[in-house]
Amino acid sequence: MSSGLKIKFLGAAGSVTGSKFYLENEQIRLMIDCGMFQGLKELRLLNWQDLDIDVPKIDLVLITHAHLDHTGYLPKLVQQGFKGKIYGTSPSLAIASIILNDTAKIQEEDAEQANKEEYSKHHPAKPLYTIKDVEECQKLFQSVHMGDWIEIGQDVKFRYFKAGHILGACSIELNISGKTLVFSGDLGRNEDLLMEAPKKPRWADYLFLESTYGNRLHPQENVDNLLSESILEIINTHGILLIASFAVERLQLLAYILWKLFKSNRIPEIPVYIDSPMGIDATEVFSRFPEFHKIPQHDFEAMKNRFELVSSYKRTWEIIDMNKPRIVIAGSGMLTGGRILTYLKYYIGNPSTHLLLTGYQAEGTRGRQLEEGAYEIKMKGRYFPVKAKIVKLESLSAHADQKELLDWCSEIKNIPENVFLIHGEKHAADALRVKIETKFNWKVSIPALNDEFSL
Repeated sequence: MSSGLKIKFLGAAGSVTGSKFYLENEQIRLMIDCGMFQGLKELRLLNWQDLDIDVPKIDLVLITHAHLDHTGYLPKLVQQGFKGKIYGTSPSLAIASIILNDTAKIQEEDAEQANKEEYSKHHPAKPLYTIKDVEECQKLFQSVHMGDWIEIGQDVKFRYFKAGHILGACSIELNISGKTLVFSGDLGRNEDLLMEAPKKPRWADYLFLESTYGNRLHPQENVDNLLSESILEIINTHGILLIASFAVERLQLLAYILWKLFKSNRIPEIPVYIDSPMGIDATEVFSRFPEFHKIPQHDFEAMKNRFELVSSYKRTWEIIDMNKPRIVIAGSGMLTGGRILTYLKYYIGNPSTHLLLTGYQAEGTRGRQLEEGAYEIKMKGRYFPVKAKIVKLESLSAHADQKELLDWCSEIKNIPENVFLIHGEKHAADALRVKIETKFNWKVSIPALNDEFSL
């Protein structure tokens, strides 16, 4: 490109976390996503470092969707002097506000508890950012309509198009000096109960494609049967079914599936507690933006009324102390924090407990450890033996699998100058590289963290 455009991969390069892509030329400096690293400690430590770019000179940030690994570093960016606009769809920004405030609150509470109980190696322990930092960040939010071209500089414009995945999630078509850059963001499934299928791009001079499940096909599971079996087992053993869920999309999807099972009399009446303040807030966003999901509004409201929505921590303890079969849906989905840990401390060592993992489990998370058969997990400085039954529902993933990723690329009319595989572990990205090279004969690159390319 004659414009001297460069891209630097500041996250989601060789890993499924911390999405941050920095673009600059003489006309503009911008970031696509600004996510927090999760999982492996070596990655999480990067959250505490300032970015190796001139942050105050960044003009704007475009977010593909609200998940923490795509938005969670935004308050840190503001701390480092960013004053530009942060663009996203209305539901994405609404959910990002919920997630960022919840993250800040947890960071503040964890730091306070670590200092009180003296289990942190840092003295004193500090939050990554505070609720006040999030408030400063939210002042920069600017919502845009999906499909509208937005001029953001001389000969620079972008538009969002539907990516599925979660409420408000989009891919980005970015036009700079006559060249088209397409960022997939996280792509959803072609067949999904909540979200419409992702829209396919038609042209991409440079393609930046997620590869989370680049080496896998999702299994053809009967989710209704698997859930019904677990529920019947915990009723027979007087146990508890704990469902670890992401607050956005997954929680609403699980609630909808359970509601339909109750409605069709597939399972007996059993109390269901949605113990996720962030998930409850996200569910309200679903109610505000019915055009962004597929559940009829009257069904959605009936579903919400069927379950107890738990906000107070006092109620959490009452549910823990109950002596009856029950279902609890709580975050976080990868067991990195949230109220699910409170339940696990008391129930992970009980053989009558069923724990459902319902989405991608990143390297270094408790969810990945349990998925791989860990006999104990560490929480709040202590180790807890694992005797609960661990169940993985892989088909509920909100990410496209290898076949769906290839299908998403299938209507691109030109030959991209380069395809960059991002947001995937190395073996997943490499498997997808081979498939793309074989099927399309396109040039494919797999960037490493902090790699820089001229486009």
